[in-house]
Amino acid sequence: MRSSTSVSRPSWVSAMNVLTGTGGASRRSPVEIVANAASVVTRSPYAEVTGISHGRLGRWTDGVAELRADRTAFAAFWDAHNNRVLEDRERALSRGHAPDPLWVVLGDSTAQGLGAPGPRDGYVGQTLDQLRLGTGRPWRVVNLSVSGCLTRDVVGGQLPLLAGIGGQPDLVTCGAGANDILYSAPGKLFGDLRSLLTAVPEDTVLLDLPLLTGFWGIVGRMSVPYISRINRVIREVADERGLRVAEVSKFFVPPWPGKFSVDNFHPSRDGYRDWSRALVRALPAAAAAVAA
Repeated sequence: MRSSTSVSRPSWVSAMNVLTGTGGASRRSPVEIVANAASVVTRSPYAEVTGISHGRLGRWTDGVAELRADRTAFAAFWDAHNNRVLEDRERALSRGHAPDPLWVVLGDSTAQGLGAPGPRDGYVGQTLDQLRLGTGRPWRVVNLSVSGCLTRDVVGGQLPLLAGIGGQPDLVTCGAGANDILYSAPGKLFGDLRSLLTAVPEDTVLLDLPLLTGFWGIVGRMSVPYISRINRVIREVADERGLRVAEVSKFFVPPWPGKFSVDNFHPSRDGYRDWSRALVRALPAAAAAVAA
Protein backbone atom coordinates (compact mmCIF):
# COMPACT_ATOMS: atom_id res chain seq x y z
CA MET A 1 0.00 0.00 0.00
CA ARG A 2 1.36 3.38 -1.02
CA SER A 3 0.24 6.52 0.77
CA SER A 4 -1.44 9.11 -1.43
CA THR A 5 1.03 11.44 -3.13
CA SER A 6 -1.45 14.10 -4.24
CA VAL A 7 -1.78 17.21 -2.11
CA SER A 8 -3.90 20.27 -2.77
CA ARG A 9 -2.40 23.71 -3.23
CA PRO A 10 -3.78 27.18 -4.03
CA SER A 11 -2.94 28.74 -7.40
CA TRP A 12 -0.29 31.06 -5.98
CA VAL A 13 1.88 28.05 -5.19
CA SER A 14 2.13 27.16 -8.89
CA ALA A 15 3.06 30.74 -9.64
CA MET A 16 5.79 30.66 -7.00
CA ASN A 17 7.11 27.36 -8.33
CA VAL A 18 7.40 28.87 -11.81
CA LEU A 19 9.09 31.95 -10.38
CA THR A 20 11.70 29.90 -8.53
CA GLY A 21 12.17 27.33 -11.28
CA THR A 22 10.78 24.38 -9.30
CA GLY A 23 8.10 23.43 -11.80
CA GLY A 24 5.03 21.65 -10.48
CA ALA A 25 6.41 20.49 -7.15
CA SER A 26 3.03 20.78 -5.42
CA ARG A 27 4.00 18.80 -2.35
CA ARG A 28 6.38 21.46 -1.09
CA SER A 29 5.74 22.72 2.43
CA PRO A 30 5.39 26.44 3.20
CA VAL A 31 8.95 26.61 4.50
CA GLU A 32 10.24 25.01 1.27
CA ILE A 33 8.48 27.59 -0.86
CA VAL A 34 9.98 30.46 1.15
CA ALA A 35 13.40 28.80 1.08
CA ASN A 36 13.20 28.30 -2.68
CA ALA A 37 12.50 31.99 -3.11
CA ALA A 38 15.38 32.87 -0.76
CA SER A 39 17.73 30.54 -2.61
CA VAL A 40 17.31 32.66 -5.73
CA VAL A 41 19.14 35.34 -3.74
CA THR A 42 21.66 33.12 -1.93
CA ARG A 43 22.79 31.45 -5.15
CA SER A 44 23.20 34.65 -7.14
CA PRO A 45 26.58 36.17 -8.09
CA TYR A 46 25.78 39.01 -5.69
CA ALA A 47 25.47 36.52 -2.82
CA GLU A 48 28.90 35.07 -3.55
CA VAL A 49 30.48 38.52 -3.52
CA THR A 50 28.76 39.66 -0.34
CA GLY A 51 29.04 36.33 1.50
CA ILE A 52 25.28 35.87 1.87
CA SER A 53 25.50 32.39 0.38
CA HIS A 54 27.71 31.27 3.28
CA GLY A 55 25.84 33.20 5.98
CA ARG A 56 22.82 32.35 8.10
CA LEU A 57 20.34 32.64 5.22
CA GLY A 58 22.48 30.46 2.98
CA ARG A 59 22.87 27.78 5.65
CA TRP A 60 19.12 27.77 6.21
CA THR A 61 18.28 27.30 2.52
CA ASP A 62 20.87 24.52 2.34
CA GLY A 63 19.21 22.86 5.34
CA VAL A 64 15.81 23.01 3.68
CA ALA A 65 17.29 21.44 0.54
CA GLU A 66 18.78 18.65 2.65
CA LEU A 67 15.38 17.81 4.13
CA ARG A 68 13.80 17.92 0.68
CA ALA A 69 15.97 14.97 -0.28
CA ASP A 70 15.08 13.22 2.99
CA ARG A 71 11.39 13.61 2.21
CA THR A 72 11.65 11.27 -0.76
CA ALA A 73 13.78 8.75 1.13
CA PHE A 74 11.50 8.77 4.18
CA ALA A 75 8.39 8.28 2.04
CA ALA A 76 10.00 5.32 0.29
CA PHE A 77 10.94 3.80 3.65
CA TRP A 78 7.40 4.00 5.00
CA ASP A 79 5.84 2.70 1.77
CA ALA A 80 8.06 -0.40 1.87
CA HIS A 81 7.46 -0.79 5.61
CA ASN A 82 3.67 -0.52 5.19
CA ASN A 83 3.66 -3.18 2.49
CA ARG A 84 5.56 -5.63 4.71
CA VAL A 85 3.28 -5.04 7.69
CA LEU A 86 0.08 -5.40 5.67
CA GLU A 87 1.32 -8.54 3.94
CA ASP A 88 2.09 -10.10 7.33
CA ARG A 89 -1.33 -9.03 8.61
CA GLU A 90 -3.18 -10.49 5.62
CA ARG A 91 -1.23 -13.73 5.98
CA ALA A 92 -2.18 -14.03 9.66
CA LEU A 93 -5.85 -13.29 8.98
CA SER A 94 -6.00 -15.78 6.11
CA ARG A 95 -4.68 -18.49 8.42
CA GLY A 96 -7.18 -17.65 11.13
CA HIS A 97 -4.50 -16.28 13.44
CA ALA A 98 -4.84 -13.16 15.52
CA PRO A 99 -2.64 -10.49 13.87
CA ASP A 100 -0.24 -8.35 15.87
CA PRO A 101 -1.79 -5.19 17.37
CA LEU A 102 -1.86 -2.50 14.70
CA TRP A 103 -1.41 1.27 14.93
CA VAL A 104 -2.35 3.36 11.87
CA VAL A 105 -0.90 6.87 11.55
CA LEU A 106 -2.54 9.72 9.65
CA GLY A 107 -0.77 13.03 9.17
CA ASP A 108 1.88 15.15 7.49
CA SER A 109 5.69 15.35 7.39
CA THR A 110 5.99 15.26 11.18
CA ALA A 111 4.44 11.79 11.14
CA GLN A 112 6.98 10.87 8.45
CA GLY A 113 9.70 11.87 10.94
CA LEU A 114 11.14 14.54 8.65
CA GLY A 115 13.85 16.47 10.47
CA ALA A 116 15.13 13.46 12.42
CA PRO A 117 18.21 11.49 11.32
CA GLY A 118 16.02 8.66 10.03
CA PRO A 119 12.30 7.92 9.56
CA ARG A 120 12.16 5.77 12.71
CA ASP A 121 13.61 8.60 14.80
CA GLY A 122 10.46 10.71 14.56
CA TYR A 123 7.56 10.58 16.99
CA VAL A 124 6.05 7.54 15.27
CA GLY A 125 9.16 5.39 15.64
CA GLN A 126 9.83 6.55 19.19
CA THR A 127 6.23 5.94 20.25
CA LEU A 128 6.21 2.50 18.60
CA ASP A 129 9.21 1.55 20.76
CA GLN A 130 7.32 2.74 23.84
CA LEU A 131 4.21 0.81 22.85
CA ARG A 132 6.19 -2.41 22.56
CA LEU A 133 8.14 -1.81 25.73
CA GLY A 134 5.17 -0.72 27.82
CA THR A 135 2.74 -3.44 26.77
CA GLY A 136 5.09 -6.30 26.01
CA ARG A 137 3.18 -6.84 22.76
CA PRO A 138 4.55 -6.87 19.19
CA TRP A 139 2.85 -3.68 17.99
CA ARG A 140 3.11 -2.93 14.27
CA VAL A 141 2.54 0.44 12.57
CA VAL A 142 1.19 1.45 9.17
CA ASN A 143 2.14 5.04 8.45
CA LEU A 144 -0.20 6.61 5.87
CA SER A 145 1.10 10.15 6.38
CA VAL A 146 2.21 12.32 3.45
CA SER A 147 4.68 15.20 3.65
CA GLY A 148 3.12 18.54 2.77
CA CYS A 149 -0.46 17.37 3.11
CA LEU A 150 -3.34 19.56 4.28
CA THR A 151 -6.21 18.43 6.47
CA ARG A 152 -8.42 17.97 3.41
CA ASP A 153 -5.74 15.70 1.90
CA VAL A 154 -6.00 13.45 4.94
CA VAL A 155 -9.75 13.20 4.36
CA GLY A 156 -9.46 12.66 0.61
CA GLY A 157 -6.34 10.49 0.46
CA GLN A 158 -5.48 8.85 3.76
CA LEU A 159 -8.86 7.97 5.28
CA PRO A 160 -9.84 5.88 2.22
CA LEU A 161 -6.59 3.92 2.58
CA LEU A 162 -7.35 3.38 6.25
CA ALA A 163 -10.78 2.02 5.33
CA GLY A 164 -9.11 -0.48 3.01
CA ILE A 165 -7.01 -2.10 5.72
CA GLY A 166 -8.30 -5.53 6.66
CA GLY A 167 -9.63 -5.72 10.20
CA GLN A 168 -10.01 -2.92 12.73
CA PRO A 169 -6.75 -1.21 13.80
CA ASP A 170 -6.10 -1.22 17.53
CA LEU A 171 -5.01 2.41 17.47
CA VAL A 172 -5.40 5.32 15.04
CA THR A 173 -3.67 8.69 15.48
CA CYS A 174 -3.97 11.84 13.42
CA GLY A 175 -1.81 14.95 13.41
CA ALA A 176 -2.24 17.55 10.66
CA GLY A 177 -3.03 21.23 10.19
CA ALA A 178 0.32 23.02 10.28
CA ASN A 179 0.54 23.26 6.48
CA ASP A 180 -2.99 24.69 6.30
CA ILE A 181 -1.91 27.81 8.20
CA LEU A 182 -0.14 29.35 5.19
CA TYR A 183 -2.15 27.65 2.46
CA SER A 184 -5.72 28.31 3.62
CA ALA A 185 -7.67 31.37 4.70
CA PRO A 186 -9.02 31.09 8.27
CA GLY A 187 -12.56 30.24 7.18
CA LYS A 188 -11.35 27.47 4.88
CA LEU A 189 -8.86 26.21 7.47
CA PHE A 190 -11.39 25.84 10.25
CA GLY A 191 -13.96 24.31 7.91
CA ASP A 192 -11.46 21.73 6.64
CA LEU A 193 -10.21 21.06 10.16
CA ARG A 194 -13.71 20.33 11.46
CA SER A 195 -14.38 18.09 8.46
CA LEU A 196 -11.29 16.05 9.27
CA LEU A 197 -12.01 15.84 12.99
CA THR A 198 -15.55 14.59 12.36
CA ALA A 199 -14.39 12.08 9.73
CA VAL A 200 -11.68 10.22 11.68
CA PRO A 201 -12.71 6.89 13.23
CA GLU A 202 -13.99 6.55 16.76
CA ASP A 203 -11.22 6.37 19.39
CA THR A 204 -8.73 8.20 17.16
CA VAL A 205 -6.09 10.07 19.16
CA LEU A 206 -5.60 13.59 17.78
CA LEU A 207 -2.39 15.61 18.01
CA ASP A 208 -2.67 19.35 18.54
CA LEU A 209 -0.18 21.85 17.08
CA PRO A 210 2.93 23.16 18.83
CA LEU A 211 3.06 26.76 20.03
CA LEU A 212 6.28 28.43 18.88
CA THR A 213 6.63 30.74 21.87
CA GLY A 214 10.10 32.27 21.88
CA PHE A 215 10.99 30.79 18.47
CA TRP A 216 11.11 32.51 15.07
CA GLY A 217 11.13 35.91 16.82
CA ILE A 218 8.13 38.10 16.06
CA VAL A 219 6.70 35.54 13.61
CA GLY A 220 6.60 32.93 16.36
CA ARG A 221 4.92 35.35 18.77
CA MET A 222 2.34 36.37 16.19
CA SER A 223 1.50 32.75 15.39
CA VAL A 224 0.65 31.77 18.98
CA PRO A 225 -2.91 33.25 19.15
CA TYR A 226 -3.87 31.71 15.80
CA ILE A 227 -2.44 28.28 16.61
CA SER A 228 -4.07 28.44 20.05
CA ARG A 229 -7.40 29.01 18.31
CA ILE A 230 -6.77 25.99 16.08
CA ASN A 231 -5.98 23.90 19.15
CA ARG A 232 -9.21 25.06 20.83
CA VAL A 233 -11.17 23.77 17.84
CA ILE A 234 -9.33 20.44 18.03
CA ARG A 235 -10.19 20.20 21.72
CA GLU A 236 -13.83 21.23 21.18
CA VAL A 237 -14.50 18.63 18.50
CA ALA A 238 -12.55 16.01 20.44
CA ASP A 239 -14.72 16.67 23.50
CA GLU A 240 -17.88 16.45 21.39
CA ARG A 241 -16.80 13.07 20.00
CA GLY A 242 -15.10 11.72 23.11
CA LEU A 243 -11.69 11.59 21.42
CA ARG A 244 -8.33 11.91 23.16
CA VAL A 245 -5.91 14.72 22.36
CA ALA A 246 -2.13 14.43 22.56
CA GLU A 247 -1.15 17.91 23.73
CA VAL A 248 2.04 18.50 21.79
CA SER A 249 1.60 22.18 22.69
CA LYS A 250 2.28 21.36 26.35
CA PHE A 251 5.21 18.99 25.83
CA PHE A 252 7.12 20.53 22.92
CA VAL A 253 8.16 23.70 24.71
CA PRO A 254 11.26 25.87 25.38
CA PRO A 255 14.18 25.73 25.80
CA TRP A 256 14.38 25.27 22.02
CA PRO A 257 18.10 24.63 21.35
CA GLY A 258 18.54 21.16 19.88
CA LYS A 259 14.82 20.60 19.31
CA PHE A 260 14.65 21.71 15.67
CA SER A 261 16.26 20.32 12.54
CA VAL A 262 18.45 22.17 10.05
CA ASP A 263 15.42 23.81 8.40
CA ASN A 264 14.30 25.43 11.68
CA PHE A 265 10.80 24.13 10.96
CA HIS A 266 10.66 20.39 11.58
CA PRO A 267 11.58 18.92 14.98
CA SER A 268 14.85 17.09 15.49
CA ARG A 269 15.05 13.65 17.09
CA ASP A 270 15.12 15.34 20.52
CA GLY A 271 12.16 17.51 19.55
CA TYR A 272 10.18 14.48 18.43
CA ARG A 273 10.88 12.94 21.82
CA ASP A 274 8.62 15.62 23.30
CA TRP A 275 5.96 14.81 20.69
CA SER A 276 6.21 11.14 21.59
CA ARG A 277 5.76 11.92 25.29
CA ALA A 278 2.61 13.88 24.51
CA LEU A 279 1.21 11.00 22.46
CA VAL A 280 2.12 8.34 25.01
CA ARG A 281 0.31 10.33 27.70
CA ALA A 282 -2.85 10.41 25.58
CA LEU A 283 -3.00 6.72 24.65
CA PRO A 284 -6.30 4.95 25.30
CA ALA A 285 -6.90 2.10 27.70
CA ALA A 286 -5.74 -0.46 25.11
CA ALA A 287 -2.23 0.87 25.53
CA ALA A 288 -2.53 2.34 29.03
CA ALA A 289 0.44 0.35 30.32
CA VAL A 290 2.73 2.53 28.23
CA ALA A 291 1.90 5.72 30.12
CA ALA A 292 2.11 4.08 33.55
